[in-house]
Order: sequence, then structure tokens, then C-alpha cells
Amino acid sequence: MKKTTFAVYFGNRGFMPETLIAGARKDMAEAVKNAGYDSIMMNDTDTRYGAVETREEGRIYAQWLKSHQGEYDGIILCMPIFIDENGAIAALEEAGVPILMQAYPDEIGKMNFKERRDAFCGKFSVTDVFSQYEVPYTVLTPHVVHPLSDQFAENLEEFAAICRVVNGMKKFTVGCIGARTTAFKTVRFDEITLQRHGINVESFDLSELIYKVGKKSDQEEAVAAKVERLRTYTDCTLVPEKNMNMLGKVGVVLDEYIAEYQLDALTLRCWNELETILRICPCVLLSELNDRGIAASCEIDMCSAITMHAMKLASQKPTACLDWNNNYGEDENKVILFHCGPVAQTLMKEKGTVTEHKMFAKGDPGSGWGSNEGRIGSFPMTMSNCKTENGKLTIYASEGYFTEDEIEDGFFGCGGVAQIPDLQNKLIRLARGGFKHHTTVGMGRMKKVLEEAFTVYLGYDVVEIDQ
Repeated sequence: MKKTTFAVYFGNRGFMPETLIAGARKDMAEAVKNAGYDSIMMNDTDTRYGAVETREEGRIYAQWLKSHQGEYDGIILCMPIFIDENGAIAALEEAGVPILMQAYPDEIGKMNFKERRDAFCGKFSVTDVFSQYEVPYTVLTPHVVHPLSDQFAENLEEFAAICRVVNGMKKFTVGCIGARTTAFKTVRFDEITLQRHGINVESFDLSELIYKVGKKSDQEEAVAAKVERLRTYTDCTLVPEKNMNMLGKVGVVLDEYIAEYQLDALTLRCWNELETILRICPCVLLSELNDRGIAASCEIDMCSAITMHAMKLASQKPTACLDWNNNYGEDENKVILFHCGPVAQTLMKEKGTVTEHKMFAKGDPGSGWGSNEGRIGSFPMTMSNCKTENGKLTIYASEGYFTEDEIEDGFFGCGGVAQIPDLQNKLIRLARGGFKHHTTVGMGRMKKVLEEAFTVYLGYDVVEIDQ
């Protein structure tokens, strides 16, 4: 996994102490390294102290950035002192990546002219000018923070996640394999709206997938390797050999689509043709894709694939598309989130078991092999989803956690009990907002990261359900 890299900008103002800039260069290099990221900096001989004050120095920095394009994911705008905003905007007006505003704190006992920074005040002059020029930037708490503090390490972790989401979502491709299931108007989406937000959709007819699968043989090396991968990934001991081989063939074809069209995510028409024609249910294939970092939603829920991809970028961990499925007894802040079996093993308590999907087996025995059953583990989580309407891409994000609460054995599929503060009112807001019966979940607290990336940099509309 590529390590996040920051380009670091140091501001200057002529009458302020130059020794503070030299110290900042050392502090920032150490801080970024300690946080597990990489940094690049302009040489300290390219301008005075390797910092920027004047417009001309700003143009020098802009050219330096251009010469390193593709090497950095975001920019840290470091203010060791009250810096000059004219050089800053000349340097970064066309940066095209997220910019973190960092300003040094002053220290009691070091308020004389040689050591006083005034960056607390100067930060406002920079953010004001960047706002005037409509150059997006990120500001985090606290207002001033030392690079070698624990607080700045947390800032870097949050900013790195913002950079991953923004850079990964500016332009990406989602595969749409199959038409929307007739019964589910809830998953309709506007492809043109997505394209305007940099999301390219590649559509494939399900009959083509079935045709490609039909040309595969059980003895094909790729098919055998896929079957072996599934057997080591989860418990497949109940699956008949014929159905196991068919799962392997479908898995290979999905991989071929991903490779040929360079898909970053996909959504699949998962019922009922794959069951009636191929006699498999693709849940475990989606589970395995999600586990290796390719966001894959079921039921042609394109919007879920989008938020799954975003949370995967933010957390660098698998995500899942789940139904708002059941109340949990009389606890109004708990809900069972469930799907038939596409949940990544990383999100589960233990290795799943591939079974015959009970809904399909009821009316057509032998048709539903592939549901990866189990239980979702206990962890803090973020939930999110989106919709396309009137040319807008509208999204929500909130947080909760999966609990240790048990779900009875007779409950099929893969589910978990989520505790979400003020759940009932949030459900009303989702219903009133026209959001679907699916939500997507990821590990960790990502609400702030998602909202910053979507609103400040990507131009999505965000609906606040945490009121």
C-alpha cells in the first residue's frame, strides 16, 4: 500500500526571526516521519531559508511543486511565524491537492521579539486570502499546534485520510454488472450526475458474464486457483464440488472485468439469474473482493459502492453494504444490520461458512450456494450512503459501533448489532431524505474525514443526520 506523502510549504515574513524557520523544517520532517508518512521539501537554498514570502518566491515554489507532480498527496502549509499571504497564494493557487493549514503556537516565556511567532493571528490572514481565491483548504483543531505534539500526529492521521479520499474519488471507475433488479427502484441512480463528479460507470450486461462463465472449464488454471483461494478464505466444506467450481468461474470472470476495465469498485446484479442459471449465489465472491480492497456492492446498488470506496480509502480497511434489517428487541438505539453474505472476513468475528442461501433454497433447492454466513465483529464504525437527485450527489455520514450482542443461531446470513446514538430520529431523517434501505459501514471514526473531503474538495452535498 502506497505510503501517503506530503509536500511541505514553509511561509516567511522578512522581519520575523529566520531561526524559527530552520527549526520548523527540522520539526516537520521529524513529525511526518514519526507519524508513518513521507515528506518532500524544497531545498533551503532555493529561496531564503527554503521558505516563501514574496510572490516571486511563491512562483519558484509553484514550479518546484510542478516538477514533483504525482509524488505528493497533499500539502502541509506550515506557518512558523505570521507569514506573508501573497507568496502563499502565488505558490499554492493551482496546487490541486488538499492543503492543511498548520500554525505554530507561541510559548509563555518566549514572547520577546526574537522568539515570538504571532502565527495564531497570521493563520487568519492566510485562510482569508485562500477563501477569496476559492482555493480549498483544511483547518483542524487546535488552531495552533506544534508539529512534534500528539495533537499534530492526530491531525496528520486525519489529513492523510482526507487526502486518500479526495485523490481516490476525484476520478475513478465503477463497474455495473447487470441491470437494476426490477423489484428495486430504491437503487436507481443518475449516471450523468456521477460523471460530473468524476465517477465513470462501465456497464456490462449480465448475459455477457454468464456467456464468459460458460466458456470456462473446471480444469482451467485460473479457475482452480480461484477455488483454492475461496477454500482458504472461508469454510467451503458444505459446498458441492460442481457449485464450488462454478463459484470459481464467476470469480475469475469478475477479476477479468476488473483488470480489463481497471475497475476501482463494482456493483453486481446478484439475483436471481445467477441462482436459476448458474446455481450459485455470489455473496462469497463479493466478500472476498471487499476483503482484498475492491469495494463490491450487491443488488446493483451503485451509490453504496461509491460510499464503500470512499470509506475504504479513508480507513484503508474493507467496507460492507448492509440492510437496515431488524430492530433489536426494545432497545431503540440498536439495530441489526445484515446482508446475505458479502461481508469481508476482516469485518467478521471469525471465519464464515458458505451455505446455500435459504431464500433461494426454499423455492428452488440447490440454486443458492455461495452465502458466506457468520457474524460481524465488534468495533467502532462509520455508516454512510448517498443518492443522486436533480444533478446532485447527496451523502450522509454518521457513527456508532457494532456491539458484542448475540443474534440467535436461526438468523441466517451475516449480521451484527449496531448501537447508534439517537437512532430513531436518524432513521426519520433518512426516510424523509429519500435514502435507501441499505447503508454502508467501515471500521473506525470517519465522519469528519468524509464530510471534509466531500464538501470542501469534491463538491458533494452533505445531509447532516446527527442533530
